[in-house]
Amino acid sequence: MAAQKGGGAPRGGGGMGGPAPVNLVPAQSKTFTDAIDVIGVAKGRQSVTLTAATTQLVERVRFTDGQSVAKGQVLVELKSTEQSAGSAQAQARLVQAQRDYDRWKQLAAQGYASKTALDQREATYLAAKADVEAARARESDRMVRAPFSGVMGLSDIAPGMLINPGVAIVTLDDISAVRVDFEVPDRYLASVRQGQPLVARIDAYPGETIQGRIQTLDTRIDERTRAFTARAEFPNPGGKLKPGMMMRISIARGQRDVVAAPEAALSVQGDTAFVYVVKRDGDRSVAEQRAVLTGARQNGLVEIREGLQVGEQIVADGLNKIQPGQPVRVQAAAGAREAAADTQPGARSPRPGA
Repeated sequence: MAAQKGGGAPRGGGGMGGPAPVNLVPAQSKTFTDAIDVIGVAKGRQSVTLTAATTQLVERVRFTDGQSVAKGQVLVELKSTEQSAGSAQAQARLVQAQRDYDRWKQLAAQGYASKTALDQREATYLAAKADVEAARARESDRMVRAPFSGVMGLSDIAPGMLINPGVAIVTLDDISAVRVDFEVPDRYLASVRQGQPLVARIDAYPGETIQGRIQTLDTRIDERTRAFTARAEFPNPGGKLKPGMMMRISIARGQRDVVAAPEAALSVQGDTAFVYVVKRDGDRSVAEQRAVLTGARQNGLVEIREGLQVGEQIVADGLNKIQPGQPVRVQAAAGAREAAADTQPGARSPRPGA
C-alpha cells in the first residue's frame, strides 16, 4: 500500500476502515486582553481581634456570633463592682470640693479670704475632678466596645470566665468591602496606577468575576523581590467575600487582535503544539498535522502566533483518533455548530497528541 503524505499514515484510517469522522471549526480573529495575573488574599476593610484591658470576670456577653454591630456598641461587660464604688466615691469628693471652692471664691471676691487660700481650694477641686475622670476610665475598661461597625466572628466567651489582658475575646470585621494586597513585578510599574479597574475570580464562585479598583500603591519597591505592593478594594454588598479568601486578580494592560483556536483543537507533543488542518487532496479531505506557536489563553481559546491563518478549517476535537495525513469525513453542519460551541468559556483543555 502506498504511503500517504504528512507522516505516512495508511489511507482509510479512522476506526472501521473509512475516513475518520470529524467536526471542523475555523481559525478565528479574536480580541485578546493582555493582563497582569496575580494572587492575593482578601481581608476586611477593617479587622481587629478584641481583648480586655484588665484581668476580670465576665459579667455579661451582649453579642451573638455573626451579629452585625455598630461602632461603640458594648459587646462584653466585665465585673466592675469595685470600680463603680470607686467612681461614686470620687464623684462625692468632687461635689464637696466644688462647694468649698465656690464658697471660698465668693469670700475672696468680698475680701474675706486670701488668694493663697482660694488657690488651695481650686487645686483641691481640680484634683477631685481628675480623680473622677480616672475612676470613670477604670470603670470604662470593664466595658469592651466595638471600635467600628462590622460583623462579629465566632467566640467561646461566657459569663463567669476570667479574662486576662491580651487574650482574644472575639474578632470583628468590617466586610462591607474587602481589601486585597498583592505583589506586582516592578517591570509593570508603568502599567499600574491608583484608581485602575481590575477583576478578580474566586474558586468558591466558579464562573463569576468581581469588579474592583486599585486603591493605592506602596511607595517602595522590595529590593529582594523587585516587586511593589498594590492594594485593591472590592465592594461586598452581599457579604459573599470573606476575609482569608484567595483571589485571582487580573489587571488589564491593553487589547490586541490575534488568530485564535479552541483549546480542544490543540494537540501537545513534548514542547510542541499542533493542530490538524483539513485540506482537499483530490476528491478527499485529509488531516494535515501542523506545528503552531501558541500564546495567551483566554475564555477557552488559545492565541496562535505562527502556523495558522484566519479562516483555515481545523479539527475541533477527537484528536486522539486522527493521524497525520489521514483521510477524514466532515460531519453535518449541526456537528460543526456543536464544535463551534466548544470555543466558548469552559471548553476542555487540550489533550495530548496521539
